[in-house]
Amino acid sequence: MRTGVLCGLLLGLCVPAWAADASVPLLSVTPGAGGQVIGVSGASLPWLLLFPFLPALLLAFTAFTRIAVVLFLLRQGLGSPTAPPNLVLMGLALLLTIFVMSPALKAINAEAYQPYLAGALSFNEAADRAASPLKAFMLRQTRAEDLDLFIGNDKRIDPKRVDSVPLAALAPAFLTSELKTAFQIGFMVVLPFLVIDLVVAAVTTALGMIMLPPQLVSLPLKLLLFVTVDGWHLLVGSLLGSF
Repeated sequence: MRTGVLCGLLLGLCVPAWAADASVPLLSVTPGAGGQVIGVSGASLPWLLLFPFLPALLLAFTAFTRIAVVLFLLRQGLGSPTAPPNLVLMGLALLLTIFVMSPALKAINAEAYQPYLAGALSFNEAADRAASPLKAFMLRQTRAEDLDLFIGNDKRIDPKRVDSVPLAALAPAFLTSELKTAFQIGFMVVLPFLVIDLVVAAVTTALGMIMLPPQLVSLPLKLLLFVTVDGWHLLVGSLLGSF
């Protein structure tokens, strides 16, 4: 429920500003004689255009990017292209994202969604209130230099005040910072596996086993190392701690 609420309220930040008049028909279908005319109002146009991008738009505002990139880099470092499968990694990334974003989701539910259901707030007012906890989370994870890249020399924007930072500038700055952080964590995760690959390749070459792929020998060693140090616990704990 909360995911759908967040998606709707986030879209409300930009859609009402340029939505078409609801009285203007966007599409109408007239069946045969005696049939009912089916129409779609012009106010539905922004929603129809944004609908294919809703998952990417929603995930770009959350912790999903960092978590997913690190998990896929881990699999790449292990040298196992299919294990864990994509579905498992995506599921783990989504669960961790919900856990990380739960304070912001609870704030959105209490300050925006419930008052909106009670009729105390309009949709635009609820969307504005929903943006505040989300922008506060994004601003904490955004580097100052990345934010400066998008706000430029605008003196009206105070990076220390959440309300003064526009979402149009904060969102790409946040995503840029998340990608940088994810690659930094991924480097530290992949580095031990790279050392194992180099050692195995040197040993097999020295023994004259040129036809034996080093990945065939290094994969069990990397899995053994990862299991011995309780890699999943350490990785998940490090990811959660990075927020």
